[in-house]
Amino acid sequence: MPNVQISILLIFALLGLAKAQPAEAQLRLTSTAIASGAAIADDYACTGADRSPALAWSDAPQSTKSFALIVDDPDAPGGTFVHWVAYNIPARETSLPAGVPQTAKIADGGTNGINGFEHIGYNGPCPPPGKMHHYHFHLFALDSTLTPGDPAAAAAIRSAMSGHVVATAELVGTFER
Repeated sequence: MPNVQISILLIFALLGLAKAQPAEAQLRLTSTAIASGAAIADDYACTGADRSPALAWSDAPQSTKSFALIVDDPDAPGGTFVHWVAYNIPARETSLPAGVPQTAKIADGGTNGINGFEHIGYNGPCPPPGKMHHYHFHLFALDSTLTPGDPAAAAAIRSAMSGHVVATAELVGTFER
């Protein structure tokens, strides 16, 4: 009789009649400083204080051991330009404050990496005048911590993350001079 029950469930599943299991919530990334698709304020760009915006995230999978963040501009004249790399942010964290210092270690845990300006930490939008650029804040939930060597650039972080990403989220802001 158990084989009949399994066969019936299999038929229902194939026909789409079986009750779907609840999906795990999707990782979300938000900012009080940047609305999705909206302009990034001068305070977070080279035309102002050039400090990192506050970021918050929620709904990370239970298997998350750490987070990594890569902020890039795919509209840059020379190809995608990286503005911020942060990694090994502990799974217990759900946010980064505005103005994260440009030091290797982040106060609540984690490490700042090397950005495209060859600086540690965040450097904001600073495109050439005339064209709107899109700044992608990519958050990665990982099932491990990373050992890319400190401080690491985005390429090393992407390589180290391979096979360890359990969820991703993205926030996109714009900037034009």
